[in-house]
Amino acid sequence: MSVLSSKSPIVSSAAAGETVSRPVHFSRPRFALLILVGVYPLITVLLYVVLPLTDGWAIWQRSLLIAPIMVACMIWGLIPTVQKRFRGFLNPSAA
Repeated sequence: MSVLSSKSPIVSSAAAGETVSRPVHFSRPRFALLILVGVYPLITVLLYVVLPLTDGWAIWQRSLLIAPIMVACMIWGLIPTVQKRFRGFLNPSAA
């Protein structure tokens, strides 16, 4: 099941031999914070690499070069890593 699914899976926890079901919800603010923490260094490194190579280019040309690189890094690297490593933080049990 996808982490971004609109359905709420049920998490079971056993306490003293009984099973208690609690719904799990996806925390968008936490996800946004983690993505921001990952995107900032990524875009900073890309700018340091690309700007010297594109000296004299218009800003829209630089953006045209950086945007696909940034999107690819996020889709195939940053987002799956955040979802995998921070699964418990992103999907807290409802109290």
